[in-house]
Amino acid sequence: MTQSPNRGRRGLIVATAAGLAMPGLLRAQGAGPGAWPERPIRLIVPWPPGGSTDVVARIFQARLSEALGKPVIIDNRGGASGAIGGGEAARAAPDGYTWMLAYDTEATNQTVMRLPYKTLEALVPISLVATGPLALVAHQSTPYRSFADVVEAAKKAPDSINYATSGVGGLAHVATTLLQQRGGFSLTHVPYRGGGPAVSDAVAGHVPLFMSNVVIISQHMRNGILRPLGVTTRTASRHVPGAKSFAEQGVGDFEAPTWWMLMGRAGTPDAIQERMSTAIRQVLQDAEVRAKIEEQGADVVGSDPATARTFLTREIDKWGTVIQSANIKADT
Repeated sequence: MTQSPNRGRRGLIVATAAGLAMPGLLRAQGAGPGAWPERPIRLIVPWPPGGSTDVVARIFQARLSEALGKPVIIDNRGGASGAIGGGEAARAAPDGYTWMLAYDTEATNQTVMRLPYKTLEALVPISLVATGPLALVAHQSTPYRSFADVVEAAKKAPDSINYATSGVGGLAHVATTLLQQRGGFSLTHVPYRGGGPAVSDAVAGHVPLFMSNVVIISQHMRNGILRPLGVTTRTASRHVPGAKSFAEQGVGDFEAPTWWMLMGRAGTPDAIQERMSTAIRQVLQDAEVRAKIEEQGADVVGSDPATARTFLTREIDKWGTVIQSANIKADT
C-alpha cells in the first residue's frame, strides 16, 4: 500500500514536533546531566566575607561558572561556626542549584552542637577541594618566640594567655584543646564569628595568640606582624617556612590539617552530582586556580566523591572523640 504525500508530511511533522519536545521533557524530568544547569547556581559559603572559605570560593568561582555555563553566585551565610550555612544547605531543594563549600567545622559541629541535620544524611560530599596546615601564631609585640615559650609561660600562669580562633568547636579550637591536653598546659579561648574578624584582632594585637588556617594569615606572617610558632600538619609545611610541626616539637603524633570540601544536597540526581564533581575537579586542575589557592597556603586536592566521603567520615569520628573528652559545647 502506497502512503500518500500528505500522510507522509503529517507523519514528519508529528515526529519533528515530538523530537523538539523531547529536550524539554528531559529537562522537566531532570534526566541526564545535559538538562542541568538552566539557571544560576548558588554556592553557600557558611562564613563571613574575608575568611578562608570565602577566599577559596572566590578563587575558583569564575572558572566554575565557565565550566558549567551558568553564573555561580556566592551566598555568605556566616554564624554559629558554619552551622547556619550548613543548615541552609541541608534545607535546600535537591535540584542541583544549591551547593556549599564546607569548612572543617562541618565535621566538628556534629558533636559540638545539636544540629537539626546529620551531615552525612542531609548532604553529599562532592570533592575534597583542598587541605592545609593550621598555624599557631603570636603577634610581633608578644615575647613568644617559640611554641616552647608559650608552654613555659602557660604552665607558670595557667589560663592567663588568650588565643583566638574562628569559633567555638571549630577545628582550630578542638586542635588547640588537644594540643593543650598533650602538652600539659592551659590557655584561654577567645572565639570569633569567623576567620575574618579574628584575623583583624590578631593583626591589631588585641589577642596575643591565634590558631588559624594559613590562607588568611599568610601575608601577615610574611610581613612579620604574626610570628608562626608551629603547624598542625604531621611534618613542617612549605606554606609556613621555618615553622616546625607540633609533632616535631615533641607533641607525639599530633596532626590536625584544615580542609575545604564542596558538598551538595542529598537526593540531588546522581547525574548532576557527577557533572558537578567533574566540573570542580577540572577547575582545580587549572594552573591559575591551583596556583592562587596554593599561594594562600593550602594544597589543592580535587578528590572524587567517594574519597571525600571517606575523609569526612574519618574527621567526624576523630574529632568527635576529642570534643566529648573535653566536654566542648557551642553556645548555639
